[in-house]
Order: sequence, then C-alpha cells, then structure tokens
Amino acid sequence: MPNWPGGDCPSCGEWMPPNQVRCRNCRTLLNEDLKPDSVEVPQFVPLQEIESMVEVSPTGYYILCPHCDKELRINRKYVGQGVSCKFCAGSFRFDLSSPTAKPVAFYSDCPHCAEELRVAIKYLGMKVACKLCSGKIHFVPNGSD
Repeated sequence: MPNWPGGDCPSCGEWMPPNQVRCRNCRTLLNEDLKPDSVEVPQFVPLQEIESMVEVSPTGYYILCPHCDKELRINRKYVGQGVSCKFCAGSFRFDLSSPTAKPVAFYSDCPHCAEELRVAIKYLGMKVACKLCSGKIHFVPNGSD
C-alpha cells in the first residue's frame, strides 16, 4: 500500500502534503488501496471490574432475643419458623419483618476468599469490597425473605 505522495486531492482539488490518509478539506481517502469500512470494530469485552462483582445473599442472621436481648445466630432456613433462645430458652417466631426479632447483622461467605463475613444489616442491597481480600460483592436479599 503506497503512501500518498502529495499533490492535489482528486475530489476537491486542494493540495495535500505527502503521507496524508484523508484530505484535510473534504475528508476523502487519498490512498486508493484503503476503503472507508476497512476498519474492523473490535468485539465488546466487559471490564474485569464489572465481571468480578458477585451477588451474595445472607446465609443467616444475627438477631437479638426478644426475651433476654442476647445475640443469636440463626440460619436463613429458619425464617418464618418458631425458634428458641439457647441462653434463656424463650421461644419466638423468627420473622425478618417482626419488630421483636429484628436482625442486627447477617453472615455470608465471601465468594472470592471463602471466608465467612459478618455484615451489618445496613449493607444489604449494597455493593462493597470484602474486608479480607478486597473482592467485589453485591449483597442481595434472599428471594423468600
């Protein structure tokens, strides 16, 4: 593919210096070997930062016993069921929307480093970084909760 040697533009007649690809005046391609659509658009590749964001739902919750105010760790499979406090043996229904047994935190495993994380309930629905490995995590509520 020869370079433009310089001279008058074949379309508008303006003089163009050597080694130009397009005419400065009318933007016509000066090299006959080039075609306007010869540039291939690269395939879209998502950024690694976006791809590494993993959605994680709580494995279980930390709640305060409505009878003795001690913190209990309860798996999410018990949501909507009756549970008993291991400290005072008080029974109550474990419901996330109940004002008596309100969760203060939840726990879940980091998908990047596999360590268990204790997370404040305010981070549910937020995108955060793991405090141990800095992996990107999006905490999403459970569908059934």
